[in-house]
Amino acid sequence: QVGQESKWRLANTRSIQEAAKEFNIELIFDDADQSQEKQIAAIRRFIKEKVDVIVVSPVVETGWDQVLKEAKAAGIPVVMSDRKVVTREKDLTTTYIGADFLEEGRRAMRWIRDNISPGKEKMNILELKGNKGASPTEERGKGFAEVLKECPEYQIIYSEYGDFTYEGGKEVVEQYLQSHDWDVDIIYAHNDDMALGAIETLEQHGISPGTDVKIISVDGTEDAFHAMVAGKLNCA
Repeated sequence: QVGQESKWRLANTRSIQEAAKEFNIELIFDDADQSQEKQIAAIRRFIKEKVDVIVVSPVVETGWDQVLKEAKAAGIPVVMSDRKVVTREKDLTTTYIGADFLEEGRRAMRWIRDNISPGKEKMNILELKGNKGASPTEERGKGFAEVLKECPEYQIIYSEYGDFTYEGGKEVVEQYLQSHDWDVDIIYAHNDDMALGAIETLEQHGISPGTDVKIISVDGTEDAFHAMVAGKLNCA
């Protein structure tokens, strides 16, 4: 597992552990704490232990070729869970189980286009990105940009990595407030935790989230639903 950066990730881990019990699978679980080195070391340990299947939620997309070749040579199938890898050789992994991140990004921008009518010539968007090099970050950004191209009334004026964490969301918005006059109409967060962190910072500065600034995020966690009910988050 990549780590425990968000409420979604904690729920994902719990789900995997519950499913393993349900299907009577012996689950050897390793939390890499956002470190690719730890993930590679864990995969090599699993190969030595001659496990039947290796499941990885990779911290970043690239840099996996060598260890995946080792797993393939050992005849152990590798399944990508929630995040993807990009490899030079084909067929180093068995399959990918997860969301269509490009489509999530497109849906976020479509929702903005269809639900937030431009109140001025250009609507300003602040983008809270996940961690650098991770497939959800890359693709949620690309999918969003794809639809944004067709919508000249909207523009991204600031884009920064918040690492999918609550603290990261808080910090990026705080940094923007310290260095700019507040001119943001919309916040697009690559996950709920960053959006919820942003909401806290906005409220501390007397800006009403959901009203003064519209907020769109991805994941659909329980906390996000509570924020939507409270009118602080506009869409997840």
